[in-house]
Amino acid sequence: MRCALVLAYNGTNFLGSQTQKSSKNTILGQLEHALSNLNIESKITASGRTDRGVHATGQVCHIDLPPFWSDLEKLKKALNEMLPPSILVKSVKAVDDDFHARYSAKKRVYRYIIKESGKNPFEESFVTFLESVDFSKLEKNIKLFVGKHDFKYFMKSGSDVKSTQRVIYKAFAYKHHGYIILHFEANGFLRSQIRLMVGALLALDADKIKEQLSCKRNHKIKPAKSNGLYLAKIKY
Repeated sequence: MRCALVLAYNGTNFLGSQTQKSSKNTILGQLEHALSNLNIESKITASGRTDRGVHATGQVCHIDLPPFWSDLEKLKKALNEMLPPSILVKSVKAVDDDFHARYSAKKRVYRYIIKESGKNPFEESFVTFLESVDFSKLEKNIKLFVGKHDFKYFMKSGSDVKSTQRVIYKAFAYKHHGYIILHFEANGFLRSQIRLMVGALLALDADKIKEQLSCKRNHKIKPAKSNGLYLAKIKY
């Protein structure tokens, strides 16, 4: 039986989400270890990867269960008892045999959280603190990313992809209880694309962002910190 797992995790102390040969200290590495202890040796396929320090509230993975596992609520409970407290299995549901966590996804939603104040040690791992933010400029310029663009200058170097074009359906900023939330929804994102877009919003004016989007000039922007980024939801 193929199942979809929805995960939430605090990525602070993990080396990203993807499994690694050199370390089990990744999100999927921990999940793989827990599944193995339950005699489930299925390959884990995630909707996409998150980098070191990036969090998630709605990461989706699929696995194929052996016949002796049919009680999905029991499986969810067992996994949550075995996984570190910074990883939570929110749900386990049966899906069609052709469901693919990555390739069946239609849209991916990310949020980036900023707070305009001095650092707070209790939120340091989850929010990017900035001394000052021009919110009106941020609110206006984030809309420049909406549409189909070539994001080759908004991608981490060394990435191996067939195409650097992506479609962003929504990009907007809003304030919520003292936080600035940047919302991005697209058919997909390149590696570090969102952090580079946020970096551009914080460092560049509208004309320079347009130059970067049209691939006329690469301004070599610095990516925003990973701790403020969350994979919020995958839409199928």
